[in-house]
Amino acid sequence: MAQYVFTMNRVGKIVPPKRQILKDILLSFFTGAKIGLLGLNGSGKLPLIRIMAGGDKDIEGEATPMPNLNIGYLPQEPQLDPDRASAVEEGFGDVFQAQKKLDEIYAAYAKSDADFDALAAEQAKYEAILATSDGGSP
Repeated sequence: MAQYVFTMNRVGKIVPPKRQILKDILLSFFTGAKIGLLGLNGSGKLPLIRIMAGGDKDIEGEATPMPNLNIGYLPQEPQLDPDRASAVEEGFGDVFQAQKKLDEIYAAYAKSDADFDALAAEQAKYEAILATSDGGSP
């Protein structure tokens, strides 16, 4: 019989207040398998990956990796040390400031006495700063 490097047997996940996001998942992977995970937003892809990586043990069923299997997981949103977050902000200072100014400009558009021409000029200025910095995302 073939040996699987990872198996999931009847795995389910319930999140508060009692919403089932995964139900009766059955998966088995051979050594060297290449897998892809497709689905609509909110369909449970990320919780499934967390379970597979061993980051979520609060599940129904069994998720069993082969003994001594190393599984890596890179989260979408890394958890930064709050004491060191200022170093990140310093490195992206111009970008963070430009984004902050843009947020203020967007809010100013909603004011009844908004000067749309002046706001548009300011908006263009800060959008240009973001466009020249790694795709516009801090």
